[in-house]
Amino acid sequence: MSTADKIMPNQTMTFTVQRAPGTSARRKTIERLMGMQTSIQSGRNKLANQRRLKDNVTYIRAGRKWVNRKRATKLAVAEPGATFTLLVTPQIVNDLKSVADCLEVA
Repeated sequence: MSTADKIMPNQTMTFTVQRAPGTSARRKTIERLMGMQTSIQSGRNKLANQRRLKDNVTYIRAGRKWVNRKRATKLAVAEPGATFTLLVTPQIVNDLKSVADCLEVA
């Protein structure tokens, strides 16, 4: 039974990245799926607050306030061995099946 056949909606499933995705589109899909974890989302929110309060540089440019914004930190990286757990909703089943050959269901 392949990984794509094991993916069922409305269940909490754990996935492990088995091999590096071949294209950048597949890598971005896996990273977006990894970003749906609550731990990654809370980490992103903390970093966004830190950037907003401390890391952005505000100065006057052309007589107006200008904010030089720091780039967001990537918390989810699709590399072999990385695991993530998420609730598989019907909306993301097709995304999971499109990268199923790079993932293993635990």
